[in-house]
Amino acid sequence: MRLCAWYLYGEKHRGYALNPVANFHLQNGSVLWRINWMGDTSPRGIAASCGMMVNYRYFLEDTASNSAAYLGTKQIKASEQVLSLVSQFQQNSKL
Repeated sequence: MRLCAWYLYGEKHRGYALNPVANFHLQNGSVLWRINWMGDTSPRGIAASCGMMVNYRYFLEDTASNSAAYLGTKQIKASEQVLSLVSQFQQNSKL
């Protein structure tokens, strides 16, 4: 889950989220909200994402500012759960 959080939050292409689904939601002003272990146990889900599923949350009053921040300064809004996983990854990673 730590690696997944890093992939979605920290891996970039030209400053934007490397994952195309994450990039889509973040451009539209969402928050990278939650990573669910074994959220998709279908054969496709296991093959594509080791069964993990991600929730993006839209706070309607914040979507415009989140979108502008992402597109302008490439800042990703994420929940405490995701940021905690990212921090754990950074502390333990040898990358």
